[in-house]
Amino acid sequence: MSTNTKFIYPRILLKISGEVLQGVNKFGIDVNSLKKIAKEIKLVLNIGVQVGLVIGSGNLFRGSTLSNIGINRIASDHIGILSTIINSLAMHDIMQYYSIPSCVMSSIPINGMCETYNHRQAIKLLSNNYVVIFAAGIGNPLFTTDSAACLRGIEIQADIILKGTKVDGVYSKDPNKYAHATFYKKLTYEDVLKKELKVMDLSAFALARDHNLPIRVFNINKFQSLYHIITGHDEGTIITT
Repeated sequence: MSTNTKFIYPRILLKISGEVLQGVNKFGIDVNSLKKIAKEIKLVLNIGVQVGLVIGSGNLFRGSTLSNIGINRIASDHIGILSTIINSLAMHDIMQYYSIPSCVMSSIPINGMCETYNHRQAIKLLSNNYVVIFAAGIGNPLFTTDSAACLRGIEIQADIILKGTKVDGVYSKDPNKYAHATFYKKLTYEDVLKKELKVMDLSAFALARDHNLPIRVFNINKFQSLYHIITGHDEGTIITT
């Protein structure tokens, strides 16, 4: 890939839902899904884009789901936090396979497995073309990985939050359940609040809005969708002021 290719976002924070990692499985990690995402990331790295990455935990254990079956909510969220670390380590290993420089930074200290999160060190690594994988959310229960993505995006001075999902963008309803759901190409922060659209949880969304950090929701499974966004194509749904 040519390093002379023009791109519009020099530094991005890519948020991937845990469900994307499970592929066709109902639970766990599908190595082919990891490889697909690593290849998509490598395409944009090769043209000079800096990539921070946050991965959810829905393919393993989601705190809110565990809470619904009777486990204490705080304990449930701690399990979810640990699940994000598992996903991050798996992605890190696949990136090594593809010779992609990467580093896992955890919000909670885990000696021997991850670096402990430090935003200055993260920026330094990004500037040296490392993919920095931010694990363990923000390190506290009751906050989602969407909140972690927005917070880390602000801290590393990302130009945009790119939320990679299994659908093409933001819809009025779940398109997998409602065939006539309306697809939105462009939205403002106020549109999302008025329409009560489930882009991300409210605290995460408020962080992005208050810091004028644009959000684009797109289908990460669509071939080269990340590359197309970086080079100016209109993929998914863009949310701005």
